[in-house]
Amino acid sequence: MNYNNVIGTIGVAIILIAYFANTFNLIEKDGKLYFAANTLGAALACFASMLIHFIPFVILEGTWTLVSLFALLYRIWKN
Repeated sequence: MNYNNVIGTIGVAIILIAYFANTFNLIEKDGKLYFAANTLGAALACFASMLIHFIPFVILEGTWTLVSLFALLYRIWKN
């Protein structure tokens, strides 16, 4: 497995674990942990997409990263 695949796999795994934990109420739906995991996972997946020059996923994961980051910052600021 090359560097691109490792980074992308870790990013996607973080997103999927957060989704699974959210779906089964293991973490709060609007909690900081959920948004932090989505921010980190999407950023890693975006970076991996940039490394392989796959622009549609750079846009998707970049947007996912920004939305999750803004939600995380809002939750931090709100408390």
